[in-house]
Amino acid sequence: MKPASVDFRIISIGTLAAHPLWGERVPVRTGHATITLIRSGKSIILVDPGLPDQAVVARLGERSNLRASDITHVFLTSFKPDTSRGLGAFEHAKWWVSGPERERVGIRLISMLKKASADGEEKLRQMLERDISHLQRCEEAPDALAAGVDLFPLPGVTPGLAGLLIEHAQATTIVCGDAVATVEHLAEGKVLTVCDDMEAARSSFAEAVETADWLIPGRDNLVPSPGRVVQAATGEEDEDDDIDGDDDDEL
Repeated sequence: MKPASVDFRIISIGTLAAHPLWGERVPVRTGHATITLIRSGKSIILVDPGLPDQAVVARLGERSNLRASDITHVFLTSFKPDTSRGLGAFEHAKWWVSGPERERVGIRLISMLKKASADGEEKLRQMLERDISHLQRCEEAPDALAAGVDLFPLPGVTPGLAGLLIEHAQATTIVCGDAVATVEHLAEGKVLTVCDDMEAARSSFAEAVETADWLIPGRDNLVPSPGRVVQAATGEEDEDDDIDGDDDDEL
């Protein structure tokens, strides 16, 4: 039986810096991830705090009447500024990211830090040192984060991108991160071109659509999964043929 105590809500809807399906090819805004709050028993999990500290704390209060100190865990679907910008507001909480993401991103950041130090780029060096410190603070996320909240690997856009599968009421919701970026990407069956592994990204996109009743895209609001809608209407498994490598999008 699915646990009845799991609850979630969107704290802030994210956005891409440049949305290619709106005809944008260069950044026109500051990108930030959709922030989701999940409650299960005594666990209060905040996913992808991509807004600055003060902004994410303000949104948390507006949308849930919670304070930063009420958050027990922070989970990052991937490790980048768009998902982690507000981490500093939750120093008291436990921070989680997937093991593969932690390892691969750590290697890249250390390489970048060595180069920045050798090139005398002081500002970049300081930023990278902060990012490395935050990544070191992150622990490897367990397979089960709480009752009814499970890790759901969605690699491709980043090496270890992972969403969360939430079992609630009589439905299943997946917090997708950038594996499913926006409702437009979902509708057109497209993944982001700027990614670590295109084939894996396409596979992860399809798996999320086929598994969940509801999806929380990385940069958009809660939306019903078209794959599950088709299955419910026809009684058959939907073959996802819409993911076309020639038409994939880029940030």
